[in-house]
Amino acid sequence: MSGAPPGAAGSGVAGVVEQLRRRLDALPDSRWTWRPFLATYLRTTVAVGAAVADGRFEDPGWVDRWDVAFAGLYLDSFDAALAGEPVSRAWRPSFEAPLELRPVRRVLLGINAHINYDLPQALLAVIGESDFQDPLLMARRRRDHERIDGVLAARVGAEDDELGPDSPADRLLAPLNHVATKRFLAEARRKVWHNTGELQAARLRGDEEYRTRLAELELLCAAKVGDLLEPGPVVLRLAVGGFGVTLPPRC
Repeated sequence: MSGAPPGAAGSGVAGVVEQLRRRLDALPDSRWTWRPFLATYLRTTVAVGAAVADGRFEDPGWVDRWDVAFAGLYLDSFDAALAGEPVSRAWRPSFEAPLELRPVRRVLLGINAHINYDLPQALLAVIGESDFQDPLLMARRRRDHERIDGVLAARVGAEDDELGPDSPADRLLAPLNHVATKRFLAEARRKVWHNTGELQAARLRGDEEYRTRLAELELLCAAKVGDLLEPGPVVLRLAVGGFGVTLPPRC
């Protein structure tokens, strides 16, 4: 049935870190435009691993499995793009972004594909169909899902320093951009949880319905690219208009 776990990314978060680092070290010069997102993802995964080790999650084993499933989707897309093979419409803009695009925008394109499109699929890979019938278990899963927001929020200032401003004006807007980034990341993850529920409902109706709903999500993510490339203060605009996408409920 659709929604099967993606290609394995290694043994736990540590394995994910190793695979990301290996790809970053071996990245061809011709693919330098992929470096901002890949490096950001590596640093963020290291932070998630530290949070797991520090006991910040209710079910660290589940978070470990989730991180592997989640990273596997990116690694599969990365490897396909590197080999010149087709990738989803959600990922294509990230791998084919114009050379003049600033690093911040490159990272946003990657976040759009990985959080808005990949993350609901990764959650379904580690939440079994029977799990959805257990309200207490699902509440724990959702709390751990939301705890990732804390890990991401703690990285915002450091990532801004790594990537640099999107425009000269962003230096003045840096404090507002930090708040805006934390806000739109949390908003996107709330929508991810909704979309996971919609995909689960589709999964119960069979492969064809699941593929249809996943294709809808893919189109929504592709359409989001226009917002990410529009000139102006993109981070503040996303904080107001939203970064996530929402699958409409099936009638």
